[in-house]
Amino acid sequence: MKVAAIVGSIRKESYNLKLAKFIQKRYQDRFELEILTLRDLPFYDQDIENDPPAAVKEFKGKVAAADAVLWVVPEYNATVPGVMVNAIDWMSRVDRVLNGKPSWIVGASMGLLGTVKAQGHLRDILFAQGVGSPLLPGNEVYVGVVHEKIDAEGNLTHEPTVKFLDSVVDNFINWYNQQAKIAVNK
Repeated sequence: MKVAAIVGSIRKESYNLKLAKFIQKRYQDRFELEILTLRDLPFYDQDIENDPPAAVKEFKGKVAAADAVLWVVPEYNATVPGVMVNAIDWMSRVDRVLNGKPSWIVGASMGLLGTVKAQGHLRDILFAQGVGSPLLPGNEVYVGVVHEKIDAEGNLTHEPTVKFLDSVVDNFINWYNQQAKIAVNK
């Protein structure tokens, strides 16, 4: 399975980028994870949506080619970061590359609640008309106090969090396979 990881932070030392890299490394025998950057995406502009810049075409092409999407969402001002919403705006127009694409969400922050508010808002967005990305139900991954749970090399070191993430990965793979069987039988 090919999974596109969309990290909602463009900061070089982002905890969410580190979390995505940890997932990429830890589960490399379970799926191929490509981490996509949002740094080069211009602001969504309906005037050019039918012939977007190369960075948009490349980004959308990678998402379209993936079997699933992993959203790695930080929380900015109690919601989804603007760069992530901008990416969704591009993906929800013209060829709508997210429509029907299975997805799951993780997120990390230095606060106690992780990214609970941002993830709630992202869920609403993913169900919006034009986006329509089915979401793994009941497997919320909120990594709170992440700065105490990740080491200098980017390894998640908090064993209960790692075990929970292991179970969510298992659940996602099983759910993805069930979704694929349903699609084949239609």
